[in-house]
Amino acid sequence: MNEPIRFLLGGNGATQVHFRADKANRHGMIAGATGTGKTVTLQVLAEGFSSIGVPVFMADVKGDLSGMAKPGKPHPKIDERVKTIGMEDFGFHGNPVVFWDLFGKLGHPVRTTISDMGPLLLSNLLQLNDTQTGVLYAAFAIADDTGMLLLDLKDLRAMLNWMGEHRKELSNEYGNISSASVGAIQRRLLILEEQGAEHLFGEPALRLEDLMVTDFSGNGMVSIMDVTRLIHESPRVYASFLIWLMAELFEQLPEVGNPEKPVMVLFFDEAHLLFHKAPPALVEKIEQVVRLIRSKGVGVYFITQSPLDIPAPILGQLGTKVQHALRAFTPKDRKAVKVVAETFRENPQVDTETAITQLGTGEALVSVLDGRGAPTPVERILIRPPGSRIGPLTKAERQEILSRSPFKGRYEQEIDRESAYEMLKAKAEEAARMEAAEKASVEQEKARKRRSRGSGGRQRQTVWEAMAKSVARSMGSSLGRQIVRGILGSLLGGRR
Repeated sequence: MNEPIRFLLGGNGATQVHFRADKANRHGMIAGATGTGKTVTLQVLAEGFSSIGVPVFMADVKGDLSGMAKPGKPHPKIDERVKTIGMEDFGFHGNPVVFWDLFGKLGHPVRTTISDMGPLLLSNLLQLNDTQTGVLYAAFAIADDTGMLLLDLKDLRAMLNWMGEHRKELSNEYGNISSASVGAIQRRLLILEEQGAEHLFGEPALRLEDLMVTDFSGNGMVSIMDVTRLIHESPRVYASFLIWLMAELFEQLPEVGNPEKPVMVLFFDEAHLLFHKAPPALVEKIEQVVRLIRSKGVGVYFITQSPLDIPAPILGQLGTKVQHALRAFTPKDRKAVKVVAETFRENPQVDTETAITQLGTGEALVSVLDGRGAPTPVERILIRPPGSRIGPLTKAERQEILSRSPFKGRYEQEIDRESAYEMLKAKAEEAARMEAAEKASVEQEKARKRRSRGSGGRQRQTVWEAMAKSVARSMGSSLGRQIVRGILGSLLGGRR
């Protein structure tokens, strides 16, 4: 029987804890208070996966993960830790890295389309109520039925405007579409745009296969998305993107069962943002995707301050647990420590509840999965040092890596192809031309009649002429304006 692929996570002098790659798609968690070493643990895990050929995607919330691209430097504390853990083959090395950035400043631009994001995620992003969410679902349904692409924010705005103008004609098939709901969604879109979301929606959209590559040496590419600006300006956009990415991988990847190593690993920092104020329907969707995506060979690792930030049904699916120190200053904190301690498999040699508050920086309580998929007893260990740099790159170093990126030039130029905005604009222009032509025809007919009266004297008005004049007058009345709107609505696609 072949030995499983492993890499070292850390040790305590007496015991070393290795991570089994064949259990990596069972997901995991890195938790702990600020400043306890979560970022370095994340770096160590990402390096381990990359070294065995597994592509990694991670969100860089503090801007200091870019150093993974360069080798680390010797330091007495690193030497001491290497000796304590008993590492014999430690060395400094960089990793293959690709940088991404929603704003396109610190990496390749990251985009998806409105259609790909879908109404459920978008309604959460816009913080819509149930009625407004129903109108948004109707917008997507109408776009599908009429073959209109919703690619960016101006497409969605154009569709909502059109729905508001033709809500009466649409109500029979798509339900009530109130102007108040349409207006509320439009205002939310404006707020979202001010927060930078217009950079997220558009084309060329991110290709998932570009996140799942290896370098010439067979090392997994580490995709680092800089979110230092995004997470402060619009944490909801950040959370929605991560949920979208996970859902897209689930939808697109084939089933692989239980591979010897995952096909990809995702690290979601500040994971509590994924669930903060999210509606139950979305949390249920996330839970479902986390449960099922393991069969696609994808491992998902949540990084947060407290495990209690993650809903219990999802927390129960996380096989690997790395717990750094928690602070217990209040009764609520002490209760949280007790609950967290109970999530680990007991080890007679470790007082888990006491240890959680006593762990030093870079020290952690760890439980991984054994060959049967069962959690191992908790161990108190020192996390191994990373081989790459701890801390960010300089601007020049980042630019040098970007200039050598295999995706250079693929995403930088935005594309604006024909979609809902252009199609609705063209229909409106055509309707306006037809209305102008109709008015010109009416004016010509009036002029002809005036010439006829001038040449032949005043003629008696026939019954049919009187009726025609009555209809013409009605065009200026309230009833007449309703008729005109009905005609225009038909021309603009309001009637199916």
